[in-house]
Amino acid sequence: MGEYFIILVSVAVVSIFTLLVALFKRYKRCPSDRILVVYGKVGKSGSDESRSAKCIHGGAAFIIPIIQDYSFLDLTPLSIEINLTSALSKQNIRVDVPSRFTVGISTESGTMTNAAERLLGLSQDDISNLAKDIIFGQLRLVVATMDIEEINSNRDKFLAAVSSNVEAELKKIGLKLINVNVTDINDESGYINALGKEAAAKAINDAKKSVAEKNRDGSIGEANAMQDQRVNVAAADATAVEGENTAKITIANSDAIRREMEAEAERKAVAAEKVSQAKALEEAYQSEKKAEDQRAARDKATQTANIVVPAQVDKEKVEIAAEAIAEQTRRHAKGDADAIYMKMEAEAKGIFEILSKQAEGFDQLVKAAGNDSKDAVMLMIADKLPELVKTQVEAIKNIKIDKVTVWENGGSKDGGTSTANFMKGMMGSLPPLNDLFKMAGMELPDYLKGTEKKEASIETKPAEPKITDAEIIKEEPTKKNKK
Repeated sequence: MGEYFIILVSVAVVSIFTLLVALFKRYKRCPSDRILVVYGKVGKSGSDESRSAKCIHGGAAFIIPIIQDYSFLDLTPLSIEINLTSALSKQNIRVDVPSRFTVGISTESGTMTNAAERLLGLSQDDISNLAKDIIFGQLRLVVATMDIEEINSNRDKFLAAVSSNVEAELKKIGLKLINVNVTDINDESGYINALGKEAAAKAINDAKKSVAEKNRDGSIGEANAMQDQRVNVAAADATAVEGENTAKITIANSDAIRREMEAEAERKAVAAEKVSQAKALEEAYQSEKKAEDQRAARDKATQTANIVVPAQVDKEKVEIAAEAIAEQTRRHAKGDADAIYMKMEAEAKGIFEILSKQAEGFDQLVKAAGNDSKDAVMLMIADKLPELVKTQVEAIKNIKIDKVTVWENGGSKDGGTSTANFMKGMMGSLPPLNDLFKMAGMELPDYLKGTEKKEASIETKPAEPKITDAEIIKEEPTKKNKK
């Protein structure tokens, strides 16, 4: 069983390897001197029509087995010799135009498709013969539209017309015209030779005419020269003496002018020399001034670098330090202000919460009193009454009275004694507390109201004569109390 499984695995591996090798062999690369033509089912063109072939130049393609195949088109140029004879020109004169055309398969996208459709499978000779037939026809057409003189003299125009017509026709079968070379042009009637002989005879006659004209001009010139010689000799003899006199005068005038010019030149030379010396001194002074200015500028720059720049650096350091301190102070102040703000904000929130809760409590208290504000106030007073009593007691509990001494004269305006009036004044502070109890719906004991008994524990003494007011003397605490 295990051996059977190993065999199956080996067969599968070999099959896969064979398939991969076959697929790799179907991947074809195109050389630079050829065109790879893939035919079969190669997709559609831009107009949604099925393409007959796909042409690739300078690349590669994967050839799908069964539905595609491939072939190559050679880009080697073809040199075709065209011996056109008896071509009828525009003047109805038959001419011979021997020439040589160089053509090759085009690498343009559209033209490559034409070559794949019309030249695939043909040999180089077959392609050469096909191109030769097209060139013969177009060359005859071009010759028929031009004169012999134009063909012979204006070769550029002739070649341009041939290239235009021939290349347009060659593109239809996928070829491209590379070069055209016309070797010579002849005609069977001898028209071109006659044109050459006419041009040669014209050149010879023009040369002879030029020689005769030059000889004539030479004889006339020689006679005119002899005449001019005789006239000029006589005139020269006549003017010789006059010329000598004039020359002497001219010499004298020239000497005078020379001496004058020499004097003027001497004067100008002296003046120029002095001016030059003055300018030299001025330039020297200017140079010295510039040197001094440069030295002053250098000294100033040195002083600036040694004094001003360090001072500026120190100033900037102080300013930077001050800015740093100020920034630190601002940040501390901002931090303190933020802390105070947050603290006050927290306190405000606390007070707000307390007041809110108190307001809610007051609202509940009023509702408990039957929505009667007066009853609500009585409830609040009753609730706070122990604290009020405690506060009044605290106000007088620390007062230490060891002894009260009263001097009185035994009588008063309303029949009471001074002591009685003093006690009455002391007890006068209790009725407000009684009123508070009444407002709360309660009553104080009678002994707190001062209605049943009077204080009798107070020691009284007869007043000395002439004493009208009572004095209460609070003795100082004893040493024991102080301690």
